[in-house]
Amino acid sequence: MGAEKRGKETAGALEARIGYAFADGELLTEALTHMSATKEGRGAHYQRLEFLGDRVLGIVVASLLFETYPDANEGELSKRFSEIVRKETCAEVALGWDVAPHIVFGHGIGRTAARANKSILGDVCEAIIGAVYVDGGHEAARRVVEAGFGDMIRQTRPVPRDPKTVLQEWLQGRGNPPPRYALLDRSGPEHAPLFTVGVEIEGMDTISGEGPSKRAAEQDGARAVLVRLGLWKDADGGA
Repeated sequence: MGAEKRGKETAGALEARIGYAFADGELLTEALTHMSATKEGRGAHYQRLEFLGDRVLGIVVASLLFETYPDANEGELSKRFSEIVRKETCAEVALGWDVAPHIVFGHGIGRTAARANKSILGDVCEAIIGAVYVDGGHEAARRVVEAGFGDMIRQTRPVPRDPKTVLQEWLQGRGNPPPRYALLDRSGPEHAPLFTVGVEIEGMDTISGEGPSKRAAEQDGARAVLVRLGLWKDADGGA
């Protein structure tokens, strides 16, 4: 079996998991190509499609939530929306699609670690949604989003409260100023950055958090503060 045929069959299996067959296969290739590969002259990378896919995901999820929860107020819809469109959730969808083996990196990149990086997986998920939108339009993208994110949209358990929100509300309830977040460090390679953020609240030393994005590091830092205050069950539990 020739390499071209194997490539088409592999792409076909991925398309089946995504739930969409591309008319222009180059769009799927672009959505799976990391910036490190383009430095070696291997075509366009996924960042433009990621930008578009992020916006498409947002409008589709907002529409689906609006339809699914007709009695929910704006606050509840916003909390559900934020939970669903965050990078970590997109990474879970990408894992379900098993996109990791298909991501194209440049030489010298640690492929195993990079393919397990939730930030990259989340980016690729958004890029694929953007590619579907360009190739097939809004309705095609809506079907892909509904298939990939539908279970999360329809889940009826209470909306998870993120650590930053819990900490902010706790401080406000006591008349204290809000927490201050400051970026302390950004380390690691370009494809797998590590952000360190310091969290300051009145009457407590600065506590730091880490994560693959500034937002994730802020959440980790807020969680650490809540653990210190005895307001979070443990480092991985809820309030």
